[in-house]
Amino acid sequence: MSTLALNAQAALDITGQPPATDSSAYTDQPADPTQALTNLLAAPEANEGAREKAGGGFLEKLEIAEENVLKPADQTSFNYPTNGKPSPMFGAQPWTQNLLMFEEFGPEKLDAGVEAGTAPFPRPSTGPAPEQDPANIAHTGPSSAALDAFLKQAGISPFPTREANTSLQNPWKPDVELFLGRFLNNPPAEGRPAGEGWAHQRWNEFYPQSYYKTVQAGARVNGGLRDGKQLHQWKAGEFGPGGLYYHGGTNKGVSVQIHPNMPVQDHNSVWTFDGTLPPKLLMARYGQPMLMRHYNALPIDPQANHGFGLHTISTHEHNGHNPAESDGFANAFFFPGQFYDYRWPLQLAGYDTINTTASDPRAAFPCSPGETLWVNDATPGVKTCQNGSIKIRGDWRETMSTHWFHDHMLDFTAQNVYKGNAVMMNYYSGLDRGNEALNDGVNLRLPSGSAMPWGNRDYDVNLVVADKAWDKDGQLWFNPFNTDGYIGDRLTVNWQWAPNLDVRARRYRFRILNGSVSRYFSIGIVAECKGEKTCEMAGPSGSGVSYKRVPFHMVANDGNVLEHAVPFDGSMDLDNDGDRQDHNAVLPTQAIAERYDIVVDFAKNGLKPGDKVYFINTMEQDTGVLAKRRLPLADILSERYKAVLKTASDGSQQWTKGDPVVGKFMQLTVQPYAGTDLSMDPSQYEPAKPGKAAGKKMIPLWLDRSNPAEMAKLQTARHRSFHFGRAAATDAAPWTVATDGGAAYNADPRRISAALQLANGPTDGGFAGDGTMEVWEIKSGSGWSHPVHVHFEEGIILTRNGLPPPEWEKWSRKDVYRVGGDAESGGVLEMAIHVREFAGTYVEHCHNTQHEDNSMLLRWDIEHPGQFQVMPTPLPTWDGVEYAPSVGIPTFRTGDGFGPK
Repeated sequence: MSTLALNAQAALDITGQPPATDSSAYTDQPADPTQALTNLLAAPEANEGAREKAGGGFLEKLEIAEENVLKPADQTSFNYPTNGKPSPMFGAQPWTQNLLMFEEFGPEKLDAGVEAGTAPFPRPSTGPAPEQDPANIAHTGPSSAALDAFLKQAGISPFPTREANTSLQNPWKPDVELFLGRFLNNPPAEGRPAGEGWAHQRWNEFYPQSYYKTVQAGARVNGGLRDGKQLHQWKAGEFGPGGLYYHGGTNKGVSVQIHPNMPVQDHNSVWTFDGTLPPKLLMARYGQPMLMRHYNALPIDPQANHGFGLHTISTHEHNGHNPAESDGFANAFFFPGQFYDYRWPLQLAGYDTINTTASDPRAAFPCSPGETLWVNDATPGVKTCQNGSIKIRGDWRETMSTHWFHDHMLDFTAQNVYKGNAVMMNYYSGLDRGNEALNDGVNLRLPSGSAMPWGNRDYDVNLVVADKAWDKDGQLWFNPFNTDGYIGDRLTVNWQWAPNLDVRARRYRFRILNGSVSRYFSIGIVAECKGEKTCEMAGPSGSGVSYKRVPFHMVANDGNVLEHAVPFDGSMDLDNDGDRQDHNAVLPTQAIAERYDIVVDFAKNGLKPGDKVYFINTMEQDTGVLAKRRLPLADILSERYKAVLKTASDGSQQWTKGDPVVGKFMQLTVQPYAGTDLSMDPSQYEPAKPGKAAGKKMIPLWLDRSNPAEMAKLQTARHRSFHFGRAAATDAAPWTVATDGGAAYNADPRRISAALQLANGPTDGGFAGDGTMEVWEIKSGSGWSHPVHVHFEEGIILTRNGLPPPEWEKWSRKDVYRVGGDAESGGVLEMAIHVREFAGTYVEHCHNTQHEDNSMLLRWDIEHPGQFQVMPTPLPTWDGVEYAPSVGIPTFRTGDGFGPK
């Protein structure tokens, strides 16, 4: 396609603000916003439409927890789990189940010419427990057979549209009306807000090339729905016959259980993508826009939830470079019976301003020999795979790798994510292609495998680590009544307690996500040795074993491959505290939502087939407010530190003498490897050490701290400050955020705390320029820990408490910023951030999601160039989405000055 044709295509896309006649039209910011901001304090809650109850009116937030088995009056004062009772194990023993490897969604080509199945989204029906409610339609969802039949239909119907599809009605309308006791007024099938303001930005330019359908549903047995959609097809590498992860070549029959000895989870205890395990994984390639049609099959009654979780959802792809309508804004939620089309462009940031001719081979995505795919570049059209990749526009330094997506429902994120609304996402690129054998001078050759052209997961393992708790019946339990935070008493990996993973004697990449609500981790790795004095650290007295450290390298932090691979082997003082051993084989503090990618070599450090290796949590925590301390590996392994389950005379139990989640949580058994390890040696990419020059760079930062010209830009950049603090302890919404030294506010999506403007609109190939760059200060009051997450863009940490950041942050772009509560986090940090390409409404919040859900969230907008009006706020209801005027705080556009403070 010629440049002229590209311009014609781009002209089809509307890039400005909606017309005045549009339901989503922008409104004027009050000249004096004082009264409007005051009025918000007394306004009805923005999410009340999600809590409509039978017979009229709205439930209060805590009434959603009506079914909880431990109301406040029944709770304990014990810390593990938070004010709850210890989780029974039903005879389960550690290391007696194999780790569930993630199940791929398996996107398909989006083709309007495919004759799509037209059976409607199935309505809820009664049925046998635990998958359905036997009697009450409002407490259940569709049958498992009906869901599978619906999702198996060819194609996608109705076909995706640029604006929300409001012409079709919610197919659950009769059931909803029966529950509410009123008629609905034309409730739409799609829950995306109507109008131009929430239309897919640059729809034609980034038209989705592939799609997949999934449903948020109650726990059910896996019917093998996605067996045929796996990229490996159960034929390639370790997922093929004879491989470590073949397991019969199917996920059919996998039930939602934390351990085979434990009860199956009820449909209202756990809500997952597809309603099934294994947890899901999205495999995505840069340059290939994708659409996720997300259906909501949760119960109509907001109290049908086993005591926690809300039936409305909003899905956030954390932390994609996505337009706001597909970012999962906390008040853009949708209802049971509806769907929401999330379109993710999957373009490199800087698409409009850097490498706009798509000539840099480092900006590319992987492909198979002879594969032809549509690409937006200087001459958009169908491209043929050459030498394993296709080049794209954008800044290759912004390439991302390990993501996840999860619910972001206003006030209920913690409960919904804990309940199962979370999956992982791997981005594949020319730099990180998931094929360690291809040596083209661009591919970093991270451990993965080589049986397929891209996306090999043989030696590239996703892990979501999260603490959980369950009641006396083995059903998942959560405490929604404690606004300080929530910590469980059992640690799970990929939804399993104490699993074993077989690994080959070679290098592996582990993508580790902290998927908890409030708990921080510090993960160490050790190997078991025979003999209590054979290795460095003794085991328990009489155990006959000792342990040694297993060093590794961190290669990515959050979603971003580092500039240098950081060695956790005792060879560097990584945080400049004078101690090289405090991070020898032990990761730094990992807060909620942070991802750490590490490379471990199971053929080095004396490891051999048959050896047992353990992942260990060394971080003690006894409250949801902050992490307490990192414990020495030797104390944990010798069991000098070990939590004890104490039984009282009345039969009640409680944890004493420590935190039960400290200790081993996954076993790895080393198996022989007959192949040749072709993956990169991370030691060749290390930063400078005493007496040793820096190695090669993986992905350099977009800001070079050693370049005076680049650092000078910070002195002219707009500055903003965000102070995460706490109101009165008796306040129903205790957590607050103050912006630019102004008032401390509780969360309200109608209040805009910051607004940045794009430097330019869409550009033709050949354009070059800068985006909008700012310096943000994030700080915490007193000793509270807050992992602050900024949607949409990654930042580069400039300082922590006025000092350079530690090595694992020095070389990284971040999207979660820990402040407060511990020495590694400190009380204040400054970071540089810039925005490009997309406009709309985003949020910034504490990712201790109990803090987020109790008001520690703010809204920030990205505005079109020259925009002077503000974007309204969607207010979803069963009848559709209305809009309310928004108001910015006095400094929302100006910030608090310029340059670092």
